[in-house]
Order: sequence, then structure tokens, then C-alpha cells
Amino acid sequence: MSPTGSLIPADAPFSAEQEAWLAGFIAGIAAAGRQDATADDAPVATIDVLFGTQTGTAEFLAGEIVAGARARGLGGIATALDDITPERLTAMSHLLIVTSTYGEGEMPDNAGLFWEALQADGAPRLEGLRYSVLGLGDRGYDDFCGAAKLIDTRLEQLGAARLHGRVDCDVDFEEPAAAWTTGVLDLLAAETGATATSTPAPVDGGDTAGAKGTTPKTRSPWNKRNPYRSRLVVNELLSAPGSAKEIRHYEFDLGDSGITYAAGDALAVLPVNDDALVSALLTQLGASGEEDVDGRPLADVLRTEREIRTPSKDLIADLVERAPSSDLASVVAHGDRSDLDSWLWGRDLLDLLHDAGSAAPGLDELLPFLRPLQARQYSISSSPLAHPDRIHLTVASVRYGSPDRRYEGVASTYLADRIGEVAANASPSTATEGTVGIYLQPNTSFSVPTNDDAPMVMIGPGTGIAPFRGFLHERAARGATGRNWLFFGDQHRGTDFVYEDELTRLGEQGVLTRLDLAFSRDQAEKVYVQTRMREQSRELYGWLEDGAYVYVCGDASRMAKDVETALLGVIAEQRGRGNEDAAQYLADLRRAKRYVRDVY
Repeated sequence: MSPTGSLIPADAPFSAEQEAWLAGFIAGIAAAGRQDATADDAPVATIDVLFGTQTGTAEFLAGEIVAGARARGLGGIATALDDITPERLTAMSHLLIVTSTYGEGEMPDNAGLFWEALQADGAPRLEGLRYSVLGLGDRGYDDFCGAAKLIDTRLEQLGAARLHGRVDCDVDFEEPAAAWTTGVLDLLAAETGATATSTPAPVDGGDTAGAKGTTPKTRSPWNKRNPYRSRLVVNELLSAPGSAKEIRHYEFDLGDSGITYAAGDALAVLPVNDDALVSALLTQLGASGEEDVDGRPLADVLRTEREIRTPSKDLIADLVERAPSSDLASVVAHGDRSDLDSWLWGRDLLDLLHDAGSAAPGLDELLPFLRPLQARQYSISSSPLAHPDRIHLTVASVRYGSPDRRYEGVASTYLADRIGEVAANASPSTATEGTVGIYLQPNTSFSVPTNDDAPMVMIGPGTGIAPFRGFLHERAARGATGRNWLFFGDQHRGTDFVYEDELTRLGEQGVLTRLDLAFSRDQAEKVYVQTRMREQSRELYGWLEDGAYVYVCGDASRMAKDVETALLGVIAEQRGRGNEDAAQYLADLRRAKRYVRDVY
């Protein structure tokens, strides 16, 4: 879990760059398929493409795969997994599933109901179904592509037959995803005798909130390989002196980028590693930094291309083998994952090399273990209706350690401290004074209701407030009449009440109908947002009955789980029909896209 609050972590790392790459690949298939084709060719088979997504990437890829299938004369439709029951699978003939994995092997939010029904004892047999699964994941997590593996295995248990083997993609998934896509489409076209069409039908937006029935946006040219160099025009400290946190408000100038965003989207920031850490690592390796790595100086590669803060699993395994007497090897020998996680927390690559001592790998041995430096994705805290030319972020700077060894978050302190320094130290080909490489990460599943009369309940402690600031600005600009209720909290009101003046104004304007605050350390007994939810149980349930949409943003490991437990308790108490009924009620809200989360 990232301590930055609004950061979307590496377990959902599928960037716009990767999306654009695969989109180009699919477009190539489509273009090839149009040769010698006629516009009158009709689909000979319908391909169902189901997606499970936490941040929108799997949904995008599903749409692109449908477009490629249709270009080859195959019918196709993309649908969220939770919108499909196992019974509906019995009517399908060809099924493709693209799913990410959330957290430690869990289903993404829009696939949990599907998985629950699929693994139930009464799930139907599926002997007439042929399928294949594409998993999106991160090998840095123990249960790599766990959701994809579970679904793949369960479909086989129910009698379905694989038309192509499952492919599990790591962070850089372009090549394996392309190979899977080519293999699947080739098989389906050959089996069905499909003939390419000259004018593929439009891709359905799926059944996700905010995308259904809408015209797809023009694809942005900006991505990881080609980020937009945006000027950081505002860097404002929000937390007050004496706070245990450092929360900052940033504004990025969109200039002539053509970037259009929606409230609820995320912004990907390409960070640059701290020069001090790069220098310390070079010293540890006995390197000057001028060594050539694929045509670039080693120092530049470590600064801009490799992950040097968080050691990879493969490196950890290698260090244990090299230094069996090290502290790391001792912890690993105990076989307790929680102990290893505790030992690793706060330690970086340099710490592990020091721990290995003389057995530590040299430069050539180490480089293959350094994973690519990933963009960090943050929930946008503005609305395009209020700020069309800028994107706002609300980010907590990560800083910890002792005077002898300070640690800093890669992206959060890059934004807070180092943008100018990086420009001064960069090579001439990469130096751009005062700018940051950014690109948009759309999230159609986390958006303001299209019905301006619908009530909204927003639960976002800490920097989890970010998207809800954007939601409130959006509703104000639209003149929406729906009621808006925000649950917000942090440690101390005096130092951590970010955007207080702004929220007060929104209340006075009638945009923010109700604000419930929970500052955990202002009294002897800790108070959290879930405490306030329970205190307002009757009214909160009343809002649900009035059609309210419930949004949660923030820490997935504890806060989001505690909030869901509280919400289930509110429903059970007010309905008086037990826990099973409350769980079904919440499942219905989730299925109706009225309970959605942006958690990390």
C-alpha cells in the first residue's frame, strides 16, 4: 500500500502507453483484414469479450480486441464481468476474458460478483463453451495474475475448453498481449471461416457507468513513450505546520496538449529517481555513472529508467542465494511472508546491497534485476468543467528515516522538490526546464452520475478526498440538483483539514449538502469515517433508498475494508433482515454501479 494516499499502485500498472501500443497492434490487424474485403460480409460468429478492471485498462483492451475481431468478420461485444451471470455463459460459444488482479490475488471490483457466482456449487456446466484468458498483473506480487488464474481454472472445471492457453502479462505486457491476441484471433477466424470486413462496426462501450452509450474519445497521442511535457504551475502545501503529513496541491498546465479528462480519471506522472540515491548506488557498485548501457550513460539509466527504490522479488531471491548468512536470508528462512514484508518495509535497493556485503552482485549482475521505472498514477482532484486547461492533483509527500539515512517517495518528492534539479542535471536530450512528463489514465467506472438529480455519498479520508473535490466542482459547474454528502477525516483538524475553506464555500453555495468529519487523534478515543457512518446509520440508509451513489477512495488494505464493513452494518441494522440480506443489498448496489471504489 502506498502511503501517498491518492497514488494508484503498481498492482494496476497498465498505462496509456501500453494501451496505445496494443491499440496500434489491433489497428494493424484491422488494416490487414480489410484487404480484398467487402462491406457486406456479416459476422459468422459472435465473440464475447469480458473484462475485469480496477482502473479501466482491461476495459480499454477488451474494446480494442472487439474492434480487431470485428475487422476480421467476427461479431463481438465487450462487457464487464459482473454484468454476466454463469447462466449467461451457457449461451455463449466463444469467450475471451481480460482481467487485472487487485491487491494480493484478489478479483478487481467489477469482477467479484461474477467470481462469487462462478465458484458456487450450483454453477452450470459449460461444455459448449470455448474460451481463453489474458491476465494483467505484476510479478512483484506473490499471487501474480491470481484473478486470471482462478477464472481460467474454474472455467475448465465447469467443462469449458480452452481455445488458446492463458497468458499472464507482467507490467510491460505489450509483446505477450500481442501474441495472445494474434493467436486467439487467428484461431477464431480459421475455425469460423470469418472474412474480413472493410468497415468494422463501432465498438460497444460495455455496460460500465459513464461509458455506456457514449461515443469513444479520440485516442490521445500522449503516453509513456511520448509523454506530454507539462509545466507544473502550482505546488502548494496544504497541511499546516505541526502536521505529521506533508500534503500538497499541484496544478499541471495542459497547454496545447489537446488532453481532455473527466472527473474521476487518473493522471500518470513519469517520475525521476533522486540524484542522491543514484549517487549512493553508483558508489556501492564502484561505478562512475558514465558506463554505457544500451547507448546511454549508466547514471541517466538509473535516474530515469530503472526502479531503484523497491527491490524486485527476483533480486531478493538472488541475494538470499548469494548471501545465506545475511539478515534478509535469515528472515526468508523462517518462511513467514508477513515477517518478510515487515523486514522489507522501508528498505530500498541500497539497503539490501549493504546487507549482502561482499556477496552483493556487481553492476552487470545487478542490472537485469532492476525493473523498469513505472509511471505513478494519481486520482485527479479537479473537474474539466471548472478547470479545462489544468489538471489538479492532491498528493502526500513520502519522507521517513533517520538523520543518517533519509528515504523519500520517488514521485511524491520529485513533484515536491526536484523538478528544477532534474532539469539541470539531465542530459541535453532529456532536459526540459520545469516540466513533468504526464499522460491521462481514464477511469470510466469511477465517475459522477449522469443523472444530475441523483444523490452522492463520498467517503474519502486523507488524500482520498482528491476525486471528490473534482466531483463537487463538476456538480457545481453542471448546476446539478442532487444532494452531495462527504465523509472526510485525517489525524488532526488543526493541521490536516485540507481544502477546508473550499469545502466551506461549497457548503454555503448549497453544493455540498452535508459534511461529516472524523479527525482520529483529536480525542482520546479514535474516530474514523466509518465511525461517522455508523452514527448516521438511519440517514445514510435513507440516502441509499433514495437512489444515492456511494463512492469510496483511499487505502484498500484497511480503510476501504472497514468502510465496507460499516456500510454492511448500516444496511443490516436499518433493514433488520440479517447479514445475508445486507450482503445481497450491497451486491445489488455494486451491480447497478451505485457502489464503486477507487482504492489502492
